[in-house]
Amino acid sequence: MTAQALLRRATGLTVSKSMAERAVRQRMEHTGQDNSDAYLAGITAEEMTQLVELVVVPESWLFRDPQAFYATVELVQERWSRGRTTRIASIPCAGGEEPYSMAMALRDAGVPRAAFSIDAYDLSPACIARAQAGVYGRNAFRAQDVAFRERYFTHVADDSYRILDALRAQVTFKQGNLLQFDTDALGKHYDVIFCRNLLIYFDKPTTRAAIARLSALLADDGMLLAGYAEVPSFCQNGFAPLQYRQAFALKKDDGKPAALSQAPLPPAAKKPALRSVPALPPTTPPAPARAMPARPRPASAPAPAAVPVTDLLAEARTLADRGLLREAGDKCHAHLARVPEAAEAYYLLGLINELAGKMDLADDYWRRCIYLQPDHYEALCHLALLAERNGNQTAASTLKSRAARIYQRRQASAGH
Repeated sequence: MTAQALLRRATGLTVSKSMAERAVRQRMEHTGQDNSDAYLAGITAEEMTQLVELVVVPESWLFRDPQAFYATVELVQERWSRGRTTRIASIPCAGGEEPYSMAMALRDAGVPRAAFSIDAYDLSPACIARAQAGVYGRNAFRAQDVAFRERYFTHVADDSYRILDALRAQVTFKQGNLLQFDTDALGKHYDVIFCRNLLIYFDKPTTRAAIARLSALLADDGMLLAGYAEVPSFCQNGFAPLQYRQAFALKKDDGKPAALSQAPLPPAAKKPALRSVPALPPTTPPAPARAMPARPRPASAPAPAAVPVTDLLAEARTLADRGLLREAGDKCHAHLARVPEAAEAYYLLGLINELAGKMDLADDYWRRCIYLQPDHYEALCHLALLAERNGNQTAASTLKSRAARIYQRRQASAGH
């Protein structure tokens, strides 16, 4: 099995061939091996963990998209009023920013400790160790309003702050891979699951498998909080939206209309700020398309059958899912040579360049996409995520609002 396939099986993530091979070379140098085939054939569970750490590098910050936390606060308060404890899970939790933000939001709202429990899972043991330590630097405090830092953190050194022990005690951290969870053995049904900005790195079969696991973990009357780019995937696989504004909340689809909630935001929620997505190291981006002169053909030679342009985009998706980014890019450019105003091709080129770590190119392609198709929901979502990473909260908020309006129109036209 190739390094690329091995990592994909272990993580579910689309990893480029060059990235996988780079990680293997680094581990071989560290372990003193000189034969990649022998290294891969004899890899142990412990060594696989070290290899995975080289390709899954989460970037996190506190109180990102805070509406999701306050929608959860409202649910916890309602259930506690009926004597019911709410079980909350964060999958993946990265360095703990998401579950700690949830604990702070509940504390700010005066919710008693007995009213909830929080479990947090991540594939990376290093992330779990960082989360348990609870020490965060400047990048974790990206909101303009960081008053929560004064309430819940102590200054330890330079720009480093440690979360209070009382908050750390409210979260149970565990190492685990969602795709390998034994949901029967776990024996829990969660009332709330946070799973945000993970599925955007999966291909369609892996996305379906992940959503099936999440559905098995979620109580029938539970709420799932997704990343805004992932809502369509959930709705295509057994979930329906709940109308919490800007929270991107979902429930299991029972065919009943979703209830509208206007969850008020406490003062701490003035600006967004939290969570992690795996950041992928850069690889070589696809080469730009060139116009090549047509070769003259002998008069007797029949012209080859044209490849349908839709097939080129389908092939591009398949190649990108396999981590063959350059080849996928070539298919997109071939499509654009035939259909210059194909918004979907530009969207795919944005994804390909994001996976390659070329964020400026990704931004340019997604902007071309929405220029050609202003209501392209997925491109708007990815542009919003990119704006957040770059610290441009104003642009991110504008893009998310546009995406939310488009999605709401789609839901209305579909009768949800």
